[in-house]
Amino acid sequence: MDPSAALVRFLEGVLLASCCLTSIKLVYSGLYKRYRALFAYLVFRFFYTGALLLIFSNPRSAGYMKYWSLTEPVIWLFYVLIVIELYSLVLEKHRGLYTLGRWFLYAGLSLSVLISGLSLLPQLSGGVAQRSRLLAYYYAIERGVDFSLLLFLLLILLWLTRYPVPLSRNVVVHSLAYTILFLSNTAGLLVRVILGKDLSRSVSTFFLGIGAACILIWLVFLTKKGEEVRVNVPSFGPEQEKRILGQLEALNNTLLKVSRD
Repeated sequence: MDPSAALVRFLEGVLLASCCLTSIKLVYSGLYKRYRALFAYLVFRFFYTGALLLIFSNPRSAGYMKYWSLTEPVIWLFYVLIVIELYSLVLEKHRGLYTLGRWFLYAGLSLSVLISGLSLLPQLSGGVAQRSRLLAYYYAIERGVDFSLLLFLLLILLWLTRYPVPLSRNVVVHSLAYTILFLSNTAGLLVRVILGKDLSRSVSTFFLGIGAACILIWLVFLTKKGEEVRVNVPSFGPEQEKRILGQLEALNNTLLKVSRD
């Protein structure tokens, strides 16, 4: 086995162990009830990576292609569910804002995927092999999903830097770790599209390492005590904080009234 393939196997092994240990820790601490989407994703990622290591180890085989085509939509679904869960945790005390943002997310996802799909029509109008057609559609959907969720994650981070809403340390850690993980996945997709699969192998290995590091962050820093520790990001003076939170609460109440009417 060449060194690059051995490194990929090692990182996949670290990813597998991290998913297993983090899932066990979430169950043991009871945090799986609060981070349900994250917990489900980690369990899925454990079995997904295990199958890659033990069964579908050859990326050029027909079995690998079939496995990839069946599991990719599941991964997209988990991406959406984790972002929605993260958003609900940040705005759990502001349900009016949460409801409005959720509908914006759904609309953005639909529009982005539609635009990505329509951009493929000129390329696929001629005779294209079935496998190439499937890959093109999958990459288009993935670009649409990734772009929408990335924009939404950046808006969440912008929210955290502008409004002094008290959050648990776990939510802050979860926000940062998942944003880094998603950024690495999105960057990996762009590299694959721009450079091609063969040229992007070393870069993809680098992003695989980032993914394993993010799951290790969840393993180490998501704790039961972390739910009790409150963090204000950013920190304002008492008067300014009171004024900003008052404006936020007024906007939230207005949106709640509108949604009920």
